[in-house]
Amino acid sequence: MSNVGSGTDAFVPDPAEFGANPNALILHGTPGRAEFYNPDVPSSSNHHWLPWLAKQLIVRDIPAHTPEMPMAFAPYYPAWRREFERYDVGPRTLFAAHSCGAGFLLRWLSEHPDVFVGRVVLVAPWLDPTDRARGFCDFTLDPHLAARTAGLTVFHSADDFDDIQVTVRRIRDTVLDLRYREFEGYGHFARLTFPELLGALVD
Repeated sequence: MSNVGSGTDAFVPDPAEFGANPNALILHGTPGRAEFYNPDVPSSSNHHWLPWLAKQLIVRDIPAHTPEMPMAFAPYYPAWRREFERYDVGPRTLFAAHSCGAGFLLRWLSEHPDVFVGRVVLVAPWLDPTDRARGFCDFTLDPHLAARTAGLTVFHSADDFDDIQVTVRRIRDTVLDLRYREFEGYGHFARLTFPELLGALVD
């Protein structure tokens, strides 16, 4: 990398190095309407463990982004896809996706069979088994999508919501060659830090 001028800490990347390092996308879930419009509650992309994880990746020289999906309390797949596709996705892209964000990512990867990515961790994945989200999860789950990742892991807590339990069983019954980790007492993973997730992405 080259220094910009003397006496400054500013740098610009060498074009030859661009794309040589991994990047990361961290996808939030769907809040309730009241939470979404509450000015005292952080935005979905800046809530719970998401900003902590982004910072941990950044200090490891992995650029990390947490897209703010539009109208997150009423997820609409075309709108989420448009926002998601603003970001670079490639063979070294890491993903951490929570709840509805994990359902979105499973659909996007299933519908893009030519795309290869880095490690993927699905935290409390939700595939809307009762169809409350206007067809958001109306797709065929690709049984082979883990083969197009550098490792697909599901994080699940035994005391999570019933919809999550149903979803996790479906994923485990359908997707081949995934890794599974079960937690006790983590609920829906509404935590401020998440070292286990960081380890699954970078260790």
